[in-house]
Amino acid sequence: MTTIKDKEFGGERPLFGERNLRLENVTIHTGESALKCCANIEADHCRFEGKYPFWHVDGFKITDSLFTPGARAALWYSRNCEMIDTQIDAPKMFREMDGIVLRNVNIPDAEETLWHCDNIDIKNVKVEKADYLFMHSHNIRIEDWEQHGNYSFQYCTNVEIRNAVIHSKDAFWGTENVTVYDSELHGEYLGWHSKRLHLVRCKISGTQPLCYCKDLILEDCEFAPDCDLAFEDSEVNARVLSPITSIKNPMKGKIEARKVGEIIIDEHSKAIDPVEIHEI
Repeated sequence: MTTIKDKEFGGERPLFGERNLRLENVTIHTGESALKCCANIEADHCRFEGKYPFWHVDGFKITDSLFTPGARAALWYSRNCEMIDTQIDAPKMFREMDGIVLRNVNIPDAEETLWHCDNIDIKNVKVEKADYLFMHSHNIRIEDWEQHGNYSFQYCTNVEIRNAVIHSKDAFWGTENVTVYDSELHGEYLGWHSKRLHLVRCKISGTQPLCYCKDLILEDCEFAPDCDLAFEDSEVNARVLSPITSIKNPMKGKIEARKVGEIIIDEHSKAIDPVEIHEI
């Protein structure tokens, strides 16, 4: 592997097509596509200032580095990326990628990040301004995660999340095969139109949670008082260890709660048989 150390590059495609290259304390200044169409790249203690530095790259590891706001859309159309101890201040990262590992990464401007990606493994990552995060992505594993940003995880499949704090209106819309363990989920309209959403020991807040769901399972979860009008048109099997303020028109299944407030069954109910609802 060739090593480049203590150098600066700028302009258009300065390292285009490189293979088996290690960068140490290298700065990529303003320009475009610094490492386009490369393979087997390592970058340690590097600074990326120019646009699109890693496009169409197969196999790269980035450690202790910085992506400034100018390095927008930095990692697209690439495979097998590992990123550790890195600060990402650039927007719109990670698009149409396969194989992403993130460890100890901070992304304060995560809007429209991680779209159309597959095979994602994330641990100890914090994201802010994360509207439309994870659109149409698949096979995701997340642990020790903190997020602020709305409309996240829309249309994702095969997701496992552990020990997360998620502040997101409209989280998990249209998802399939999602399991969340030991997490806090804050935001309106949680999980609408999902299939096989499974929440285990989660704390949930926000109005109208978990409506229009199929095969919804809740195990030992807790609802905040603002979780009203829950489970409309949902197929649900839920055990809730707190009071539920109100339940509206559940379609099928069983709901257990510490205490049940208002139960609304009106002319819009689609239930064929009564849903079992009782206090524990």
